[in-house]
Amino acid sequence: MDFIYCIDVIGTFVFAISGVLAAIDKKLDVVGSIVIGFVTALGGGTLRDVLIGKTPVGWMGDTNYLLIVLAALPVCYYFKKYVMKARKSLFIFDTIGIGLFTIFGVEKALSIGLSTPICVMMGIVSAVFGGVIRDIILNEIPLIFRKEIYASACFVGAVVYVTLGMFDLSQQVSMLISIGLVILIRYFSVKKQWELPFKPK
Repeated sequence: MDFIYCIDVIGTFVFAISGVLAAIDKKLDVVGSIVIGFVTALGGGTLRDVLIGKTPVGWMGDTNYLLIVLAALPVCYYFKKYVMKARKSLFIFDTIGIGLFTIFGVEKALSIGLSTPICVMMGIVSAVFGGVIRDIILNEIPLIFRKEIYASACFVGAVVYVTLGMFDLSQQVSMLISIGLVILIRYFSVKKQWELPFKPK
């Protein structure tokens, strides 16, 4: 299996789990959980593909993505007792998801020859907009609109990835470093309560 495809599959799965956990937390039924898992896992990538003109969008040409989203449902429900006790579960899966999807989104945009700034933007879109759609449906203020370090972690990881591409590093190493950086920034920003310095008075 191609390494980039593996990154996308893993990212889809962890984001689907993040969505299903959020739905369970809001006491949605099974259908609602599937819908939230679907939009969380595939919403950002769908928007990215539409913006870069790649249609039909990725998951429409590969039913594995639908199966991955569906697989997240029994995992969450089977371990519901444990994951709902651990309130950090949603945060952990969301954090891993944005790391994976940021770099996958950048790479996908680079592969069709888009400029570096646009590739960075597409990485951010891939990572955060599934969560934005999820939060809007669940009547929550999306994280991207709060003062938490969220999209900015994706921005740093995306910039590092395109920068590493200028050096003699393998693609896999560059991806792993950049993914790890996004995850670490997001994790420590929550753990240490780092916030963006700009806020309305």
